[in-house]
Amino acid sequence: MSSPHDFDFFHGDWEVRHRRRADFLDPDGDWEEFPSTSRCWPLFDGGANIDEIDLPRLGSKGLTLRLFDRESERWSLYWSSSRSGKLFPPVVGRFEGGHGEFHGTDTHDGKDVRVRFVWSGVSPTAARWEQAFSVDGGETWVTNWTMDFSRPAAS
Repeated sequence: MSSPHDFDFFHGDWEVRHRRRADFLDPDGDWEEFPSTSRCWPLFDGGANIDEIDLPRLGSKGLTLRLFDRESERWSLYWSSSRSGKLFPPVVGRFEGGHGEFHGTDTHDGKDVRVRFVWSGVSPTAARWEQAFSVDGGETWVTNWTMDFSRPAAS
């Protein structure tokens, strides 16, 4: 059962290892890898949080706002980039057994896409996030970005 404390593991500082496809829709596309740092703050007694990720390799920062709907027991995750300053459409979902899956719709390069975020390997010292897009309504998915989070040595 999902709860307002599903993302408590994520509060604090992180080092992040990214793997990202050059073309988000090409299942055979090349990957690039780069590091970053991230920090997450809790809000609403756990029912919300915000994180900022510093992406020097991309020359930008990112922000995620997560809100827990107590009635539906589902999270809405909103992403924004310092490049645009806009909130992207949310992905919505929940955690079950330490695994979080969130779905939404968006556009990429002028194409309508289904979006899937998956959180796995969640612990106080590590976590994995991955993003996948589908252009066929969810029949097939192209994983196009993964982030492996670990606590900095000083944490």
